[in-house]
Amino acid sequence: MQTIFFSNTASLIRAFDPPRGVTALVGGGGKTTLMLRLARALAQSGARVIVTTTTHIFPPDGICLINPASAEEAREALLREQLVCFAKTAERGKLSAPDLPLAQMEPLADYILTEADGARRHPLKAPAAHEPVIPPQTRLVIAAAGLDGAGQMIRDAAFRPALYAALCGKTEEDTVTPRDIALVLAHPQGQRKGLPDGARFAILLNKCDDEARTKSAFAVAVELEQYDIERVVIAALGA
Repeated sequence: MQTIFFSNTASLIRAFDPPRGVTALVGGGGKTTLMLRLARALAQSGARVIVTTTTHIFPPDGICLINPASAEEAREALLREQLVCFAKTAERGKLSAPDLPLAQMEPLADYILTEADGARRHPLKAPAAHEPVIPPQTRLVIAAAGLDGAGQMIRDAAFRPALYAALCGKTEEDTVTPRDIALVLAHPQGQRKGLPDGARFAILLNKCDDEARTKSAFAVAVELEQYDIERVVIAALGA
């Protein structure tokens, strides 16, 4: 396992080494921020990039939003813009998956980044039966966890706290430890759930912005060494 301590002057592309094709983001604690920062970095490098969702996201600032009715309309949008968001308007100001199937988008762009899970702004997450919604074409899954969840009670830190507690063998009133965070990130019914055959799996430990969280980050990374994890990126990307 490779552990990378990411500074905001470094390259997210180098940190995660995303493959051409589809990258899906799951978990809590900064998925959208990572998706948009990585997408912008890829576009600035000259790539054609699509951001989208299989669940729900808020409209991204400064990115052309379109719900293409056909592959030709999608192609024309990518000729006008290096970076586009393909999605359609949903309830409460959010966006949902576009009408155009991802299989028809994939040949049009160098990279497609899709948010495949929701956490309602919680730092940690355990998936329900219908989650996550990872496209079968996905070549890299990045699971995110917010380090601000460490030390909180599970009921406060985790979205779907009963499921999170069950994966840890704890109750919702117990405190989240670095071991718990690592366990759920690596668990086949946690953040590895739905991982397509042959897909790479990486982890973002986010919100590493003070001494206590830095200590938690390295403790989580040590726990993750026992699992089959390609890389762990420790960063402070924001919410």
